[in-house]
Amino acid sequence: MKALDLAFEVFGNENNRPLIILHGFLASSRNWRSIAKRLGENHYVYVLDMRNHGASPHAEQMDYPLMAHDVACFMDKQGLTKAHLLGHSMGGKIAMWFAMHYPERIHKLIVVDIAPVNYDHSFDAMIHALKSLPLDQINNRKDAEKFLAEAIPDTGFRQFLLQNLLLKDGSYFWRINLDFIAKTAHHIVGFPEPEGQSVTNKALFIAGERSAYIQPEMVLKLFPRAEFVEIADTGHWLYVEAPNAFCQVIDDWLSDLEE
Repeated sequence: MKALDLAFEVFGNENNRPLIILHGFLASSRNWRSIAKRLGENHYVYVLDMRNHGASPHAEQMDYPLMAHDVACFMDKQGLTKAHLLGHSMGGKIAMWFAMHYPERIHKLIVVDIAPVNYDHSFDAMIHALKSLPLDQINNRKDAEKFLAEAIPDTGFRQFLLQNLLLKDGSYFWRINLDFIAKTAHHIVGFPEPEGQSVTNKALFIAGERSAYIQPEMVLKLFPRAEFVEIADTGHWLYVEAPNAFCQVIDDWLSDLEE
């Protein structure tokens, strides 16, 4: 299992306990900068770009065991024996798989709006829309938004995805390899079959009130010490919709020194 050398950003005082943040599908560390700065007041925060995302290397293979191994090797390279681990959506599944296989390397686990289950939705239509964008006809981001509006009608989500569209020497290009993403997206929707183990680490599962992703009964099968918090009037992107409440929940929970 070959690990990739992940790109990352750091925030806060290096004398504080480390907190590693893992982003969701088609996001990157830049989506978490404002949250990381806030959490960096009390922690030394590492925000990673996962493989095939952000500034990290591309690879044809992408699944949760591989991405968890990337995180373990990142910790080795940074000299981190243990850290708090926080993951949203895809990042939450990486964090859960990591906790199942490297439990001794986690102080506390925080999973944001996701469960250790296979979901029945598909990213195929969205990825097809992105791949169909005529990059040679794009003069600005408004052009790109217009092309994608029908296939991806949600303006906020469309703008989120377009953060992966970059301009260099007058031409637009995707910083993500959409062919690799398309081939591996089914792994992201799914979750590997657990091997019978349960995780004894303390774990906090944070849900958006309007989201249905977290399934407590499934979570508790693997994480019997899980605690659940719901943030009012938020959906899947709760850290964007209610950043102050989100950070307060995390600070309060991590301030309890019991593990």
